[in-house]
Amino acid sequence: MLRALGDREWTPGMMIPSENDLAARFGVSQGTVRKAIDELAAENLLVRCQGKGTFVASHCDPSAYYRFLRLQPNDGHRHRTRSTPLSCAEVPADAAVADSLRLAPGAPVIVLERLLDFGDAPVVFDQIFLAADIFAGLTLERLQQDERSLYSLFEIWFGVRMIHAEERLRAVTDAHAAGRLGLPGTYPLLLVERCTYTYGERPVEWRRGFYDTTRYHYRNILN
Repeated sequence: MLRALGDREWTPGMMIPSENDLAARFGVSQGTVRKAIDELAAENLLVRCQGKGTFVASHCDPSAYYRFLRLQPNDGHRHRTRSTPLSCAEVPADAAVADSLRLAPGAPVIVLERLLDFGDAPVVFDQIFLAADIFAGLTLERLQQDERSLYSLFEIWFGVRMIHAEERLRAVTDAHAAGRLGLPGTYPLLLVERCTYTYGERPVEWRRGFYDTTRYHYRNILN
């Protein structure tokens, strides 16, 4: 089933075959298929819809727009989130980016800078690095003309679905990021470095997210 997803036999938003059909295809019991679907649903790869069937998860679902964003307001009041792209250009990968994306040093990558506003104030400044061979044709103009989430656009335009991510967090000062957020250059920020993977454990995105945690906190649930 993972191979069918990775090979785009089943694309985002598409209903997958019934449990009976899958059992016949793979030569296993219906119960085994049900357990496999449950596992894939728990990993946010599939979505069960009562009375309708099971569908391939999609970033176009508004509930998944900011799937990996863990920033929460201290007062508990959620604000509308808006993404504002600032720049988009192709550059040679430095050592950190190349290592994270498993590219040769100097290989072309697309670097995208954007702000995330919560309400009417910028709270996150992102530097996002993407393998140029996968995201060829991505431009600032295209991003400015579409208000959907970045992951939705990556899925629609390039057929890339983000499956899971790994993050590293630390406190930093960064004059450039602070300036983008309208803060003094020495203001403390939370740096979240994230590597995001698609099917086959292929890394396709590496980002530096600089968070202003004055009125927000990073919340993660550990099971």
